[in-house]
Amino acid sequence: MTLPRSPSAVTDASGPARRAGTGRPVAVLVLAMVAVATPLLGPSAALHGTGEAGAPGAGGVALLRAVLFLALCVPLGELFVGRLARSVPGTPPDVPRSWALWAAAAGFLAALGLASVVATGNLVPHSLSAIDVGGLYASRDGKLALLEVNAFLLAGLCARSGRPTVQVWPLSAVMAAEALRAHPVTEHSPLVGSGLTLVHLTCAALWAGGLLHVLRTLRHWGPAEQGAALLGLYARVAAVLLAAISATGVWSSLRRMPLGTILEQLTDTAYGRTLLAKVLLVAVVAVLALWARTRLRRSPDPLTACAPARVEVVALGLVVLVSGLLTALPLPIHW
Repeated sequence: MTLPRSPSAVTDASGPARRAGTGRPVAVLVLAMVAVATPLLGPSAALHGTGEAGAPGAGGVALLRAVLFLALCVPLGELFVGRLARSVPGTPPDVPRSWALWAAAAGFLAALGLASVVATGNLVPHSLSAIDVGGLYASRDGKLALLEVNAFLLAGLCARSGRPTVQVWPLSAVMAAEALRAHPVTEHSPLVGSGLTLVHLTCAALWAGGLLHVLRTLRHWGPAEQGAALLGLYARVAAVLLAAISATGVWSSLRRMPLGTILEQLTDTAYGRTLLAKVLLVAVVAVLALWARTRLRRSPDPLTACAPARVEVVALGLVVLVSGLLTALPLPIHW
């Protein structure tokens, strides 16, 4: 005969479950606060003691740029992992719901906000009358800003269509526009710099967005053998992406901070400090990726690699936020 449990026993048993259920929303709330605070508060912290002056509204621009980068990562990661999954035999037909439409909407709003800043002469608009929309067509930065707005709008329409893979073209246009914007024609060898930025941004978007969608897919599939195969396939491609990101990042940094001055500028300029923080975060991500890869190859259950991979996704999100901050800071002086 089974005796009924006392009310206190029921309460005690449900306590850990209740705490576990509330832990995830609290973690998400904390991450959201960090995500907003990093680009908004970052410029003042990075500029402190350098003697440099930040541009008006640098925090808002950094936040908008970070949202734009994240809006690129999500759909490109879905397309990338979808292609990888098709090469794994016996994959379940069910796939997680696409976030591409929401990403396109966020990217459109971020691009619209950045275009309004360009339309007011790189100042924060305080009223609609201060925004000169027609003036966007008169400058290179204005045309690139309009291109990004229209490209995200088109990407959203493509995500809703029967052929969502075609959204790769407007998303590619956004990345090309970002690469050109980051290297004005007054810069030395601007096309070389734009090419490096384009490769760097593409590989970073595939790495971060791809890992996010791999984890979403594995959670959707459950403990299936195909999940471990997909994770292993992604890990092999991610190693190549990391090598490309590192090479283009080092090259781009040396173009803006010559080797003889890089150590001083890494500590004495806002751009250098933020770049150093990004490098350290990428190093942490690389260690987490190596940890996940080791578990994937040596653990009896390859899916235990998902634990460090989840932390890697969070770290990659921080890298994207710092990258957005980096674009809003004054460039270092080319000594």
